[in-house]
Amino acid sequence: MGRFDKYNIDLRGHKTETLVMDFDLDNAFFADIDGEEFQRGAVKAHVVVKKQRDVFNFTFSLAGAVIVPCDRCLDDLIVEVETENELHVKLGDNYADEGDIVIVPEADGDFNIAWYLYEFIALALPMKRVHAPGKCNHEMTGRLKKHGHTTDDTDYDDSDVAQQIDPRWESLKAIHIDEDN
Repeated sequence: MGRFDKYNIDLRGHKTETLVMDFDLDNAFFADIDGEEFQRGAVKAHVVVKKQRDVFNFTFSLAGAVIVPCDRCLDDLIVEVETENELHVKLGDNYADEGDIVIVPEADGDFNIAWYLYEFIALALPMKRVHAPGKCNHEMTGRLKKHGHTTDDTDYDDSDVAQQIDPRWESLKAIHIDEDN
């Protein structure tokens, strides 16, 4: 039995109109999937499969938390995840992934959702992953201040960068544009 076999869904043998499954995605799942975004967490997945004619409509409801490195200090950061996604799957001749429609070879008939579970969680993560102000690793923020642009003694954050304006741009504020012409 493979490590992702429990995430296989037999589409050919799907007899009922609706199939409901629940999964607990834990550190072992994330380590096995070996994704680049994160490898630890605890997420509950509720998957509903509804068959309508020749299309299987998957609804993924995911809620929990994953651990990612902070973009600023690289310490562990717990990020809450709550997302709902849909995917449509059809049986066909050859495998194809066409956006929100996946075609699974009818000869195989099995559709493994493990990677989709991981991807939906990764897509729900914010682009910027940083600790709350003052919660970053103080040793690392000290190094950032030493080698960065800030000179004050407060924790390094984006507002420090926004407050510093390149003096070359200051002279542009004096230019008045006549919008009537």
